[in-house]
Amino acid sequence: MPDTIERAGSLLSGTQRVLVFTGAGVSTESGIPDFRGPDGLWTKVDPDDFTITRYLASSAARKRSWARWSHSPIRNARPNAAHLAVAELARMGRLEGCVTQNIDGLHQAAGLPRRLVVEVHGNVWKVRCLMCSSEWPTQEVFGWVEGGNEDPHCPRCRGIIKLTVISFGQAMPTREMSRAHAMARRADAVVAVGTTLSVWPAAEIPLIAASRGVPFVIVNVGATDFDDRADVKVEHPAGEALSRLVALLADS
Repeated sequence: MPDTIERAGSLLSGTQRVLVFTGAGVSTESGIPDFRGPDGLWTKVDPDDFTITRYLASSAARKRSWARWSHSPIRNARPNAAHLAVAELARMGRLEGCVTQNIDGLHQAAGLPRRLVVEVHGNVWKVRCLMCSSEWPTQEVFGWVEGGNEDPHCPRCRGIIKLTVISFGQAMPTREMSRAHAMARRADAVVAVGTTLSVWPAAEIPLIAASRGVPFVIVNVGATDFDDRADVKVEHPAGEALSRLVALLADS
């Protein structure tokens, strides 16, 4: 009997515009902790520190945020087999796009063209002033922090500056959500990888595609909120599953 990856490969064999939707489980193999797992970020920090309200109101919270990000494993993370597999799917001409909840930029680092990536929760590699909208590379701002400026402000207008990562309570990026919706409407299949599909409104993106009746594959170790909607559920780590799946599609 075929295993679930082979079943997923058969299901997707005739597709040409696959939408890949990725979550934290795609980047754990690059050494970046997830949020909700047994050793996830929420077991170590107060989630309220990630709200936009606290960030704006509290210098102490901003200092904790900059210190946490400046020591994050994201800074040295490299793409893993899952990221490389998605990039290979694009090279094969069979990727409609990759909508990601991840903020680490690893899909682009793996060679996926920027035009095919939609980052619905923002990106850690850019900093923006919340008052005048000036921007800087994050590594430059990390240098300010490591030089002793624990709560850096905009050198132009003295406004609060922040990573272009969406905090709890902050509006989703309109342009990126619009791009994600358009991809979901065009896709002829959807593969959700490394996500419990529990964070809204991002989780609606793969469901928009699935609700049109296109093949829906979930790759995740552990239950998701929509296992009952999937045509195939693959309980394998993202790197192994996507590498095998893309190899099967290359032969189809």
